[in-house]
Amino acid sequence: MGRLFGTDGARGVAVTELTCETAMQIGRAAAIVLTKKTKHKPNIIIGKDTRISSDILEAALAAGICSVGANAEILGVVPTPAVAALVKMRNADAGVMISASHNSFEFNGIKLFDSTGYKLSDEIEEEIEELILDKPECIRLALGNELGKITYSKDAQTEYIRYIMKCIKGNLTGLRIALDCANGSASATAKRLFEGLGANVYVINDHPDGVNINDNCGSTHINNLMQFVVDKKCHAGLAFDGDADRCLAVDEKGELIDGDQLIAICAKAYKEKGRLNKDTAVVTVMSNLGFKHFAGRNNIKMQTTKVGDRYVLEKMLEGGYNLGGEQSGHIIFLDEANTGDGQLSGAKVLEILAESGKKMSELASVMEKFPQVMINVKITPKDREVWKNDSQITDLIEHYENELGDSGRILVRESGTEPLIRVMLEGKDFRQINEYAIAISDKIKERTGK
Repeated sequence: MGRLFGTDGARGVAVTELTCETAMQIGRAAAIVLTKKTKHKPNIIIGKDTRISSDILEAALAAGICSVGANAEILGVVPTPAVAALVKMRNADAGVMISASHNSFEFNGIKLFDSTGYKLSDEIEEEIEELILDKPECIRLALGNELGKITYSKDAQTEYIRYIMKCIKGNLTGLRIALDCANGSASATAKRLFEGLGANVYVINDHPDGVNINDNCGSTHINNLMQFVVDKKCHAGLAFDGDADRCLAVDEKGELIDGDQLIAICAKAYKEKGRLNKDTAVVTVMSNLGFKHFAGRNNIKMQTTKVGDRYVLEKMLEGGYNLGGEQSGHIIFLDEANTGDGQLSGAKVLEILAESGKKMSELASVMEKFPQVMINVKITPKDREVWKNDSQITDLIEHYENELGDSGRILVRESGTEPLIRVMLEGKDFRQINEYAIAISDKIKERTGK
């Protein structure tokens, strides 16, 4: 993890941690690094989610971009994947998304895309960090008519909706679906998109006020949607996160369908149609053991990466695979998109549902989930990486791994976006893994002084 950028861009409490000054410097450095080979006046597009702080960070980024001679085009409120798509569609030189994804409103973040619509490699991010933190004197400011201009797009949302609709070959006529927009970016696009695909749509949490993004709603708080689907007698429900790059689903019974199950549904359908490249799906180390069993039963190969949709994408590009994602709901359909797209994922799954004639619960039953326990332990910056070398913690983890054997697994890792250690256990016996997870978490708290 870099000094400014984590696993998904720069992130922190807006204004106090992710300051306006930092945003301006990121705008300047990104414009310089990402457009250094261009022979024309560069154009960089900027999207944002609905957080109250997004407006001021947008202003700071635009000022930084224009101050080094590039133009800034403001897209307004759009999903993160819309920025990735519109970079290519508009022949822009780079794209910026202002969002802290699934985090609460006081946080914000800055995600960068290159001219092809891909998130930046670690090497490019490090080059930008170096310019900001180590060589700020090398940032040359533009003068006079070299300055960039700020323009405002009026049709970015519509252009994105049309792009997603072109990715869906079937239609959703006859389906009753519920959408939870998390009071975030999906509020600007989801209803029009799914109605345009023919569905009968019911929407909740689509009235953002700047501070209610992800507040007891969306993919991180899915209970309300689970009940709503049952009350409205819907065939399925979809829940997005704040910037709509994630999607989780709910079946007609109100049961959660997580990212692993959604990938399984799509992988099976793709394989049956000969569309799953190399009969392989790419998942992360966090994917449920049930996915491995599903893959084995269906002659689907698995490639596994560390956590983060950027690493899933890297593996997909490296191996020529076209489907991959995370349990959290980041799913990449590489034939159509360069990044995880919640609304594209939801539309793909609903397309399979409509074509199959089955119930959503039947589709999800292709994968049996093993019980899983996740506990987040807060840490201070000084404890980052330190816990890995604490023998009392590592010995306890090793002891429980031996106890579980082949019937389960333990994964302890630091979050790339929050000051947390995530303790995840998985196995056939819920009581056993829950007991072990609590013991490991308590030991980490004890040893880190929390």
